[in-house]
Amino acid sequence: MTPVFDSGANLVAWFDGQHFFDLDQNWIAFAANGHIFSANSNGWLGPFQDGSLLDINGRPVAWLQGTTPSGTLKPLKPLMPLKPLKPLRPLRSLNPLKPLRPLQPLGGWSQMQFAQWLAQ
Repeated sequence: MTPVFDSGANLVAWFDGQHFFDLDQNWIAFAANGHIFSANSNGWLGPFQDGSLLDINGRPVAWLQGTTPSGTLKPLKPLMPLKPLKPLRPLRSLNPLKPLRPLQPLGGWSQMQFAQWLAQ
């Protein structure tokens, strides 16, 4: 499982390569065709680009460990994918060491906090 950090380098989620889980290992989102969708509503949350979880304006909300947060131009809304089957709850991972706070991405961070982004 790969740790997901917010703009303050705080652990906010885990990623298994397709699914995102909260800190209690509940399924919260999934990646499909370069985008992230809510596990609850199947709603589009934003693009998933080079390890950055972006808002619908192309600004980073969070990033995967081992990557550098970066944004993009405002993306087009994708077609809704088929919702995958609910994955098995993963084993609880050990908390990673807190990384250094990343540099400000070009275009800046999203105005949304991770929880706000996830709830949209």
